[in-house]
Amino acid sequence: MGTVVSLISRADDATRSAVEDLFSAADERFSLYRPESELSQVAAGTITLVNASPELRETYAAALDWRHRTAGAFTPNRPDGVVDLNGIVKAAAMRDAATVLKRAGCRDFCLNVGGDILVAGAQPDGNPWTVGLVDPRNSGALVCSIVIDGARRAVATSGSAERGDHIWLGGSGGPAEFLQASVVANDIVTADVLATSIIAGGRATLDDITSRWDVDVLTVDRAGELLATPGLRQSLAA
Repeated sequence: MGTVVSLISRADDATRSAVEDLFSAADERFSLYRPESELSQVAAGTITLVNASPELRETYAAALDWRHRTAGAFTPNRPDGVVDLNGIVKAAAMRDAATVLKRAGCRDFCLNVGGDILVAGAQPDGNPWTVGLVDPRNSGALVCSIVIDGARRAVATSGSAERGDHIWLGGSGGPAEFLQASVVANDIVTADVLATSIIAGGRATLDDITSRWDVDVLTVDRAGELLATPGLRQSLAA
């Protein structure tokens, strides 16, 4: 899907292979970087959504549900109408990979996929996992680091730091109000979808999300100003 997957854990070789296979299968089905993938064939009109696999149709239905829940800020359709599920399949693969790891008895792990992070347990030294949030104006620097413990174990960041401006915007379609939005949530799919929605919808969507979802958020606007929810400020690493 045009990004890198990394895993820190004590998983055995069989479990690591299972995680690799899971991401490979998701990439083969959903990646628009691969012309032979099922989703690329849907985009090209070779396969219709009606005739697509149950896995693809279920994922598309989940994305449509998120579009409804975010009042259109999140959408699985590009402005040209092409179905693009990258905003949800990466996080879904992370969720499924975590299930594989936990079933194999891995209590402590850190899964990082393109800057989106899902953790369990603690670091090898017993300390909580600490996650750095990149500065969208300088990819070699961090805006801050946050300590991840308690129930909220998923951190997703959307914006321009890794792949430039690539999120479809609502409203006038002008420049995004925020360069970057990071969401800390109980599950990675919620975190990823809401981070994307904030970039697409701007301050109005940020206010709506923080009023309706139990999440923490940090945004960076085009002037470099930071906005952070109280819970996120409390989790800032020293």
